[in-house]
Amino acid sequence: MGYEMNDLAESRSPSSSVGDYLKAVWELAVTSGGAASTKDVAARLSISPASVSNMFARLQEMGLVRYERYRGATLTERGRKEALRLVRRHRLIETFLLEHLGYDWQEVHEEAERLEHAVSDGFTERLAELLGHPDHDPHGDPIPSAEGTLEADDSFPLSQAATGQRVRISKVRDEDAAMLDYFGDRNLVPGRWLTVREVRTVDGVVIVEDEEAEVYALGEPLARSMFVRSETSDLGEGN
Repeated sequence: MGYEMNDLAESRSPSSSVGDYLKAVWELAVTSGGAASTKDVAARLSISPASVSNMFARLQEMGLVRYERYRGATLTERGRKEALRLVRRHRLIETFLLEHLGYDWQEVHEEAERLEHAVSDGFTERLAELLGHPDHDPHGDPIPSAEGTLEADDSFPLSQAATGQRVRISKVRDEDAAMLDYFGDRNLVPGRWLTVREVRTVDGVVIVEDEEAEVYALGEPLARSMFVRSETSDLGEGN
């Protein structure tokens, strides 16, 4: 097929553990805008900081990351392509599980984590064709293209919204099944419009109202896990 994203993968695909590290570094870099620290990667992968330091050194030898002790790791261009290849596979599998196998949206993340290392790039692209080449996964995250590109994301956490702002849910974090249950039960899902009624600085609670006039008080962890786009940015794209 000749997909650019697969240049590294076809001849010698990294191990599942290497792939997990690269995805973690990429995801943390997206969140922080900087290097992924040893501590943060250790917390995300539930392993010891010492193990992360050792793996960072190995990944640097492989040409996949740049690692500075006490600062953390950033992906090389090669490492970024590999991370996005796995992110694409993961998000397509999530979409398939939801749309064709009857999984709930709180179940698909963990299942995709298990499956993403067991399928080939050829399978991934056939899956994309079957699904109609979707742009976003069930939680609203953009799906990288087969060429390794990813659309710009101007969404921001609901915790950073302003009182009176009208926003549309863009995506929600998918790591916590209980949180997804909460959002799903209340139909607080990507595409829904909300009006921010109050942002409490004392405890981080954000009070929102949906289009059916239902009001929800979202604690800080929930507000930080829901990403939204403002009405003005949506209008700017002609939505």
